[in-house]
Amino acid sequence: MEKAIQSRFNMPELVPELAEISAALFKATGNTYTLVRQARELRKLGESEDRIDALASWWDAPYFTYAERAALALVEAVLRPSTAGEEKIPDELYAQAAEHYDPKALATLAIAIGQAMFFMPVALIGKPLPGMPPAETWT
Repeated sequence: MEKAIQSRFNMPELVPELAEISAALFKATGNTYTLVRQARELRKLGESEDRIDALASWWDAPYFTYAERAALALVEAVLRPSTAGEEKIPDELYAQAAEHYDPKALATLAIAIGQAMFFMPVALIGKPLPGMPPAETWT
């Protein structure tokens, strides 16, 4: 996500990247290409190896702020299969996220999650190889 958009909407630079790699880690959508690509991007942004490694169990890792935890919880809530009548984003979870993000930042976070999910079918169907652009693996 563009830095100008993030700063305009009060979104810390790493939160959209954390959301995307969290989406890739989620069992329903995980794939190697997305994990490797996002981990590389996080390293370029200066993210620590401990935090990247701990994303798989962010809920009990000591490395994430409350705001980051709220964002990661939203990612998992969106991706978790639901039963009929179950609300995907309970009011309590929304309230928790709203404690850390203003309405514009919440909208930006929702778009970042959607952006991650928009490209997931390409990674799942095309099965690109880590280190190669997806278009090079489609024949």
